[in-house]
Amino acid sequence: MECLLQEMREIVLDTETTGLRPSDGHRVIEIAAIEIIDFLPTGKTYQQYINPERDVPETSFKVHGLSYDFLKDKPLFDKIANEFIEFIGDATIIAHNVDFDLGFLNYELNMCCLLYTSPSPRDRTRSRMPSSA
Repeated sequence: MECLLQEMREIVLDTETTGLRPSDGHRVIEIAAIEIIDFLPTGKTYQQYINPERDVPETSFKVHGLSYDFLKDKPLFDKIANEFIEFIGDATIIAHNVDFDLGFLNYELNMCCLLYTSPSPRDRTRSRMPSSA
């Protein structure tokens, strides 16, 4: 009897932003992601700096070191959105604070009339943050 196992594809993801809340006009300024299959890195990565079309507050600059002067010639989010979605595919997302990262990414994607969804968000995302419950 042949046993067929399905590969487990995961994406370890991190973002950098201009601030803490997209509702305050803050934007994603960097996306970094690593593909893992069956717990092993495949060597496939995605990294992109993004022009936020706004200033980067000093408090945020102190966290990540990315200035508007550095970012102003980078592509806008709508120019990289499809490539990013293609890289993510239907993989499970692993992030330090998955609600923060996906909240910002979905805000940006919504502005492009796109949305990242997964069949079962609770099962398809994992956070490295301690549970608040």
